[in-house]
Amino acid sequence: MSELETRNPQPTPVPASEMGGEQRLDPAPDITIVFPVQTHKAEIESVLSALGGSLEALGFTWECILVFDGIKGDLWRRATELQAKTHDQVRTIALHKQFGETVCLSSAFEHARGSLILTTPAYVQVDPQELSKLFVAIDDGADFVATWRTPRVDSKLNQLQSFAFNWVVRKVVGATFHDLNSTLRVMRREVLEQVTIYGNMYRYLPAVAYRQGFRVDEVKVRHLSEWGNVGVFGPGLYLRRALDVLGLMFLARFTHKPLRFFGTLGGVFLALGFLLSGSQLALWAFASSDYGLFQRPFFLIGVLLGVLGAQIIGFGLVGEIIVFTQAKNVREYRIERIYE
Repeated sequence: MSELETRNPQPTPVPASEMGGEQRLDPAPDITIVFPVQTHKAEIESVLSALGGSLEALGFTWECILVFDGIKGDLWRRATELQAKTHDQVRTIALHKQFGETVCLSSAFEHARGSLILTTPAYVQVDPQELSKLFVAIDDGADFVATWRTPRVDSKLNQLQSFAFNWVVRKVVGATFHDLNSTLRVMRREVLEQVTIYGNMYRYLPAVAYRQGFRVDEVKVRHLSEWGNVGVFGPGLYLRRALDVLGLMFLARFTHKPLRFFGTLGGVFLALGFLLSGSQLALWAFASSDYGLFQRPFFLIGVLLGVLGAQIIGFGLVGEIIVFTQAKNVREYRIERIYE
């Protein structure tokens, strides 16, 4: 029997005034499905039928929170009808404009009642019968379970790009994740209570949770279908991914040691500036020339590099001061259990 089946969740009382003078106990579900709706093509009914049926077959109770990321129209109407039909087992949240998947996840978590959070893409991406593997890992002690779609059914070029992206993230974080683009995930609610995500960090949530000290497992699931473009994407996407990975590297390695990052980078610029300006200074002093120091472009470039390097090191020092003064409020570890 799974851990959730043996857990007795605390019921949520409904005020007696709402029940005609009687109090009704509404037990919290085992699992909250978080469904960000970011396109009019989202397959709400298909996804809920597939995931809900699999969860019920496993003996879990569930609820679903649909977060409409600026999406209106017929899809919103169908969702509200579904909410009424299911007696609020399916609930809806509407954002007035598009904020991204991270905001969708955060806003849904504020209203989630389940002890486990299941995030899903907008279509049936993997075989729902494979959900049992995720909950076996949870029962085995995992705090977060990510999925690895295999064998992949999308184009070979997309698979190559995905492999390269995940390889870089593995080197940065030091974990063995193979498919961070797969958003079918299960996590204990404690993960979202203790891990801060922002921007596009939802994609790297397994890596961030891993660095925070949670146990993160990755299980293979059967890939059924794939949405999205086929082939090479625009340069803007690759630039954003590169910046995201750079930010992840900084968060993973230098959150409490900013001077190491900025000091190393600033030291490189200082060394280059010293070499350029020093060589030009030596040529000006010992070689006969009609050109003055400030008529030598390499000397000016060297001075600029030196100033830039000193400024970058200064940023690192300021970061160290901030970390020192706020260290008691910042924690990069997690206490799993206290034995007394």
